[in-house]
Amino acid sequence: MFVTVPVMNHSLRAARVATFVYFILCGTTMGTWVVHIPAIEERVGISHATLGGLLVLLGVGAFIGMQTAGRLTDRLGARIVVPATGVLCSAALALPGLPRDPWTLAGALLAFGFCNGCLDVSMNAHAVHVEKAYGRPVMSAFHATFSVGGVLASLVGAATASAGLSPAAGMVAMGALGIVIALASARALLPAAPTAADTDPVEEAERAPAAEHRSTGGRVWLLAALALMVMLCEGAANDWSALHLKDILGAPASTAAFAYGTFATTMTIGRLLADRLAALFGSMAILRHGAATAAVGITIVALCPWMSAAFAGWALFGLGLSGCVPQLFSAAGHADTSAAGANVSRVAGLGYVGMLAGPAVIGWLTHLVALNHAFVLLTLLCAATAAAAGILRTGSDRTRETAVSSH
Repeated sequence: MFVTVPVMNHSLRAARVATFVYFILCGTTMGTWVVHIPAIEERVGISHATLGGLLVLLGVGAFIGMQTAGRLTDRLGARIVVPATGVLCSAALALPGLPRDPWTLAGALLAFGFCNGCLDVSMNAHAVHVEKAYGRPVMSAFHATFSVGGVLASLVGAATASAGLSPAAGMVAMGALGIVIALASARALLPAAPTAADTDPVEEAERAPAAEHRSTGGRVWLLAALALMVMLCEGAANDWSALHLKDILGAPASTAAFAYGTFATTMTIGRLLADRLAALFGSMAILRHGAATAAVGITIVALCPWMSAAFAGWALFGLGLSGCVPQLFSAAGHADTSAAGANVSRVAGLGYVGMLAGPAVIGWLTHLVALNHAFVLLTLLCAATAAAAGILRTGSDRTRETAVSSH
């Protein structure tokens, strides 16, 4: 899968750093909106139920943006699209902070979601090209820095709130800084995607038998289905982890909040480690063992009545899921690097649908069973993902398996 393309080392390192910057920017813009949700909800004067409906528009905008940016990135190149979408996303960050009525907020969220989705896919497409140029896995670290952006947003949001700044002022300031950062980082991006001439003929020959049975398009949609399952699990953890400790185990709100913190921390740590592990054991192993670990973790959460076990379960769940999505994005981009943007947009788009659906699906199941028992669905999804991980098998994996069996 990985072949080093002829790019100067200094330029390649600079492109990698710039990609980190755009991932942090994307995480920071989304995180800035999230930390200001309570204040914006109060100012506009809407209920939680109304806010939930408006958040669907954020997701719809993001999905449309992902599909649009994927095609544009393949046509115009990531060096043009990534900075442009970075500027648009930063500028659009100010929009949700301005409205004073639900209809205007709805339009603002639709626009912000569209711009954020555009940046998300274009920067992931560029990350695929950086990874191909490096000749080794580097995708998971990019996704870890997205989480770092969310942490930065929470710290800045807390500081601006304590300083008495309104949500609009804070979001405008962060957006203006984001525009500067997006423009300043543009020159370091790779000038062009790796072409077909850069493809390793040995790897292509190894993949040929599989290609006879499964088209690239079909394989990408299978990757997208796995992304939907994995990100549905992630979305469920985002919204239900704290409520599980509070409602099922009777933890106070201050303690229950650490459930999501535990999940998010192990997910970030796992993504920082996943690239090295993928280089040693292969992407397929990361997906298979990661999904299996997540299945064990969420099963502990679902069945164990002890608080310590619940924290351990959420930690395992985050650690297991951490490397799964980056492997799927990477595989989609490498399936055809000339169409990396479109392929990543399909996987990211369907995965985003899963992220949005996760909380709702679990919520619907709680009408039938207890919350912790509803988590068994997540166990089944993780187990199915582990079983289907063979879709990531490459020639390197087959060589590794042969070597292991010979011993």
